[in-house]
Amino acid sequence: MNAPRIKICGINSAPALDALTKARADYCGFVFFAKSPRNVTLPEARVLGERAAGRIKRVGLFVDADDAFIAEAVAAAGLEALQLHGEESPERVAQVKARHGLPVWKAVPVATAGDVERAAAYAGCADLVLFDAKTPKGTLPGGMGLSFDWSLLSPWKNRAPWGLAGGSPRPTWPRRCS
Repeated sequence: MNAPRIKICGINSAPALDALTKARADYCGFVFFAKSPRNVTLPEARVLGERAAGRIKRVGLFVDADDAFIAEAVAAAGLEALQLHGEESPERVAQVKARHGLPVWKAVPVATAGDVERAAAYAGCADLVLFDAKTPKGTLPGGMGLSFDWSLLSPWKNRAPWGLAGGSPRPTWPRRCS
């Protein structure tokens, strides 16, 4: 079994980026979604991307972004993977992958077994299916630290590479030390 790879998303400062590299995370995520409190602008992404180069892999998170904006972000931050976190269809995921030539991760919101079944449509086009908790209507599409019942993923076996996003199903903090 391969060791899990770790991505911390929402990195928008040099100290946060430095902490990730010190902790040996595999990926840092830059959020390119203006409604997010962790959004980075293209100039900020350029500075952080240069700082990250050669130290940690850079992933850009996008929500229903157009190709021109994705291309600007890729160039600014030196992105090495693209995470699509909106309503992108399997066809759109394939288009993004073909146009930008980078691995594409598709986040899929999960609350029910049916949500996991619908994720199967991305198995042939996304390099990674990233399961995240479905957020309440009218809120951000992710990044809220919510969790879902991970046992819903048991039928997913061997369909496609996958990962988990969001919160833990069992809160583990605050943790008391004795």
